[in-house]
Amino acid sequence: MPYLHGKFVWFERLSRDIEAARRFYGEMLGWKSDPVPIGDGRYHMIINGAEGIGGFRMAMPGMPSHWMSYLSVADVDAAAAAAQQAGGKVLMPPTEFAPVGRAATIADPQGAVFSVWKDARGDRDDRRPIAMGDWYWNELTTTDDQAAAAFYQNVFGYTRQALDMGPQGTYTILAKDDVQRAGLMKNPQPGMPPAWTPYIRVADCDAAADRASSLGAQLCVPPTDIPNVGRFAFLLDPTGAPVGIMRGDI
Repeated sequence: MPYLHGKFVWFERLSRDIEAARRFYGEMLGWKSDPVPIGDGRYHMIINGAEGIGGFRMAMPGMPSHWMSYLSVADVDAAAAAAQQAGGKVLMPPTEFAPVGRAATIADPQGAVFSVWKDARGDRDDRRPIAMGDWYWNELTTTDDQAAAAFYQNVFGYTRQALDMGPQGTYTILAKDDVQRAGLMKNPQPGMPPAWTPYIRVADCDAAADRASSLGAQLCVPPTDIPNVGRFAFLLDPTGAPVGIMRGDI
């Protein structure tokens, strides 16, 4: 398999209640997540259709439920060092997870946490159309969008395109090798901690939002149209992890 460095290739749901998370996403999206052997342990890999797209993992005590985004890089050690030099903080140093790959966890200068990853097997390709239940987009909300955009551009080689969203401010698209990989914007609500949030593709945003609510999720942004992009909603799953759903056009 090839490498697509600059693509967010894996997402892990961290919480203190893996079973609750598995049950919610399984009932909402049809994901399977039976444990599989990884090294000396077992891992609740998320299977969408027949493809592994992420995993459920236990969070450290006191850590809020969240999704961890994994960014493909050519060299984990070099990426961690560059991030630190640019003002980021290395929370987990480069670590080998034999036999699957190597990772480090980083907080950017504003405090948003993500991981860099080099998969021993390569990265999944950019399939179009994106399958229902797979990852559609990844979005950073932050306290300083311009500083954050400069950090990701300088450390990971993204190009950036600023879109005027009117009263909502500027939305910045991060691209690598002419492929759009993520977006970022200033936090829409004061006091929100900087964070990366993944979006999952669904066939019907309204129906998926209703289904999520009936399963115990809190709907933070109701289904809303984005012209020429699609229709999205933003929610907190039953244990409080933010996640987006999107009926997109690709």
